[in-house]
Amino acid sequence: MTTTGADRDAGGVGSWWWWGRGRSVVLDVGLAVVSALECGIEGVGFAGKAGLPVPVGVVFGLIVGSVLLVRRRWPIAVVLVSIAVAPAEMGFLMGIVGLYSLAASEVPRRITAVLAGMSTLAVFVVTVVRLRQDVAQVDDGPQDFDPSGWYVPSVSLFMTLGLNAPPVLFGLYIGARRRLMESLRERADSLEQELSLLADRAEQRAQWARQEERTRIAREMHDVVAHRVSLMVVHAAALQAVALKDPQKAVRNAALVGDMGRQALTELREMLGVLREGTAPAAPAAVPLAAVGRAAAAAAEAAADDGPCLDALEMLCEQSRLAGAAVELMVIGEARPYASEVERTAYRVVQEALTNVHKHAVGAAVVVRLAHRGAEVAMQVENGPCPSDASDADVRLPSGGNGLVGMRERVLRLGGVFVSGPTDAGGFRVSAVLPVAVEEPAA
Repeated sequence: MTTTGADRDAGGVGSWWWWGRGRSVVLDVGLAVVSALECGIEGVGFAGKAGLPVPVGVVFGLIVGSVLLVRRRWPIAVVLVSIAVAPAEMGFLMGIVGLYSLAASEVPRRITAVLAGMSTLAVFVVTVVRLRQDVAQVDDGPQDFDPSGWYVPSVSLFMTLGLNAPPVLFGLYIGARRRLMESLRERADSLEQELSLLADRAEQRAQWARQEERTRIAREMHDVVAHRVSLMVVHAAALQAVALKDPQKAVRNAALVGDMGRQALTELREMLGVLREGTAPAAPAAVPLAAVGRAAAAAAEAAADDGPCLDALEMLCEQSRLAGAAVELMVIGEARPYASEVERTAYRVVQEALTNVHKHAVGAAVVVRLAHRGAEVAMQVENGPCPSDASDADVRLPSGGNGLVGMRERVLRLGGVFVSGPTDAGGFRVSAVLPVAVEEPAA
């Protein structure tokens, strides 16, 4: 992970005071030593001009020059000291390095401009005075030198700018570059955190997708198998009841049970076959469950050409009639082709509703209504109360409580409306309305 230097500061402050690295200490100590030696040598001349003992001037120069040691922590103090000793004509290295440190630091720009202007003015005044003295000495000599009035100010200004402008400009450049690097590091940290957050969100979404696919697979297996198995159990109960009384009817029921069992096995085998194909990669790498789930859902729902559609409702009702249920199918409106997903969903809703009738209302009369409307198709399965003398009341089909949930999920996924609940007559009603996209018949 990228760092912004905070770890270095945390580890270096305790060991190196305000320095972040050991080489910074070596650099600043070296500059301070050189500056102290320079100021100590220049202190000899200052002591002579000020009428002070030479050791005093040397010690003063050493103390002034050593101030450069704190240039990183207090750059303003270094610049102020260099301005203060400018009339003594000492501390030129301290002034140059101090201006650079001030410009490269985080000091506000207005303060930097004021201090740089003060330093420039002080150096300019000292240069003008010294240059006039030198020119006066030249005039008193044997040479014939008569400079014009612009010579001293021009040369003094040129020398002053040559001493002060480069360190200030270079310090501003280094400070801007340092801030840019710091900004890039922070941006890299921010991007890394965002990428980590996005990875976490992607993992959560993948986990949600896997859970969603598991739910879809379970719903498909429930819809495909539960209906036929329920009919098989009903026929098996009827077979048990009439085996001794009516052997021919028992034979027919046994044949129906066999046919439905084979159909259920065929549908289950097709679904498991697609699952097996989706989970058999060429390499040993794992296949995401989301891809398997999509393939399984597509196989379970079947393709548009092979999957169940509204035309198969009559056969579905006939299978329930053969199981002993009184099922009436009513079609309202003109039948027309719909999107394959809409037709499959409508078929599954009716199928699951009839399965619930076989489970919970054996022998009850059932009315299946299918209404073709302009922009929607509606289906309703309503059964009456279970008769008290129903001969198949002991079928006792197990119920997992997932039928209504699966129907609601299917309908809501297509933007439809699903309502279910008991009727006033003691029966149960399941209603669903699906928005449709009409398919044009093939030419």
